[in-house]
Amino acid sequence: MSNEPQLPEIKFDAANLYEEAVFTDRMAGTIRRLTPVLASGAPDPARPVLFSGQTQLLTPGGVLPLGFEIPAADLEEAIAKFPDAVREALEQAIEEAREMRREASSRIVVPDGGAMPGMGGPVGGGRIKL
Repeated sequence: MSNEPQLPEIKFDAANLYEEAVFTDRMAGTIRRLTPVLASGAPDPARPVLFSGQTQLLTPGGVLPLGFEIPAADLEEAIAKFPDAVREALEQAIEEAREMRREASSRIVVPDGGAMPGMGGPVGGGRIKL
């Protein structure tokens, strides 16, 4: 048996190829058009063209990058839907941040100086000794 770690086998999925084109207005963000292609590079009309958007918003905490899908049939429709997709992605990011804050506030806090009984560490963190 070898002590070397097993590396995962990485294979390129020739049945799931897309050609990528990037469009930008150099202000609001970018739209990516993913056109399905065959392994030969020819268009694959059996699969839909996909659109995604990216933008960055300046917040009090710094720059917030947003990436999102845009349901559209063509580039013109993707451009028209870009603002609504940004708004939806921002609302989702805000909700995820709220959920993370709720989860963080509901965690059990263990006082300094001790572990829980039965957890293998010292018990109690008080200064009173018996």
